[in-house]
Amino acid sequence: MKTATFQNNRLEAILFNTLNGFFMLFLVIVTLYPFLHTLTVSFNEGNDTLRGGLYLWPRIWSLQNYRAIFISGTIYHAAWISVARTVTLTVLGVFLTSMLAYTLAQPHYLFRKIIGVFFVLTMYFNAGLIPNYFLIKQLGLLNSFWVYILPGLVSAFNLIVIRTYIKSLPGSLIESAKIDGAGDFTIFLRIIFPLCTPVLATIALFIAVGSWNSWFDTFLYASSDIKLSTLQYEMMKLLGSTMSSNSDPALLNGVNTGQSKGMVTPASVRAAITIVTAVPILLVYPFLQRFFVVGLNLGSVKE
Repeated sequence: MKTATFQNNRLEAILFNTLNGFFMLFLVIVTLYPFLHTLTVSFNEGNDTLRGGLYLWPRIWSLQNYRAIFISGTIYHAAWISVARTVTLTVLGVFLTSMLAYTLAQPHYLFRKIIGVFFVLTMYFNAGLIPNYFLIKQLGLLNSFWVYILPGLVSAFNLIVIRTYIKSLPGSLIESAKIDGAGDFTIFLRIIFPLCTPVLATIALFIAVGSWNSWFDTFLYASSDIKLSTLQYEMMKLLGSTMSSNSDPALLNGVNTGQSKGMVTPASVRAAITIVTAVPILLVYPFLQRFFVVGLNLGSVKE
């Protein structure tokens, strides 16, 4: 009887693992195919792309789509601004948000509930676009690099996630450190901050992706200063120019690369723009992926 039960359980396990493997493989294919197809289009000649029938391998290899993007000298400076804003906002945002979360996680702090409610309210109520613009203007942040940093330093969602994670840590760690004479700042830097590595890596990924993909704040607050233009904003302008070229869809709206007419199309340039903007995040993600699930799960436990 036990042998038959064991064999049935084994068959069920094999069947489950087989079906689960096929299902996961299907999900991987569905997830990867759009990106691989976009990569294929970006490396294929524009005129040939218009014929259709491209799947996972270019028919006619060409770098013309990428040359059309990087022919402008402003792209390189814009890329530097994007990297600078992403790194600065990520580092400062993670550090300051975690410091505030540690403060609000302390049971002896008198105003922790009031401040916590205040931050939660900001998740549901917003003054609107025009009041925010006038606020930025009155603060003197228009056409300033700090307009990319200061308004997004602390996020209510990130604050709640980190605070919940800190509350899950043993309170004896803080108590023993205080008995040894350590202050709050020392406890935060030497004990809490290192222990929060999984959730901080998760939050860092959230901030970095959001900052890297942002272009609307450049359009609103820094569009008149070309030195503050970001890569995403330049790509958006280039994408808009390709989509507005109605006279001849095979031309990139005034870009002359010295090649034959029709080698660059709006569809192929859009694909190249997508790859250029996605690759940096794809390179960073593997280094943070091992912390992502652990940090998000532990930081989302109900208080």
